[in-house]
Amino acid sequence: MEAFYSIYPAVKHTHLLLIAVSVTLLLVRFVLKERQSPLMARKWLKITPHIVDTFLLLSGLLLCVLIKQYPFVDTWLTEKILAVVAYILLAFMAMRSDRNRLFRVFALIGALGWIVYAAKLAHFKQAVLIG
Repeated sequence: MEAFYSIYPAVKHTHLLLIAVSVTLLLVRFVLKERQSPLMARKWLKITPHIVDTFLLLSGLLLCVLIKQYPFVDTWLTEKILAVVAYILLAFMAMRSDRNRLFRVFALIGALGWIVYAAKLAHFKQAVLIG
């Protein structure tokens, strides 16, 4: 069992790397979309974010198991999940909305704000909005 927990640092750093890659892909795709770049039609640019986010989710679930804390049991983790959902919704609005450019920019800023908040929750493990 000790070997299982010794993988924690590797899983944590993989999770952090995947977060950075996911946010970077969002920013790159947003800029390309705003510039109406033909690169947005590339298949790899459409598929890669989904692959990265899938591994991000899996690494997050593995971290929950490793630290023995779970959503809807530990309030900070519940709040983090809600922050990630807000990030996903705002990122979706920034990328796919038929609204004007200002709306999409504010949606992107909001998405980045929620991901920063999720990072704060992960670091301090102290809920603010719930409980």
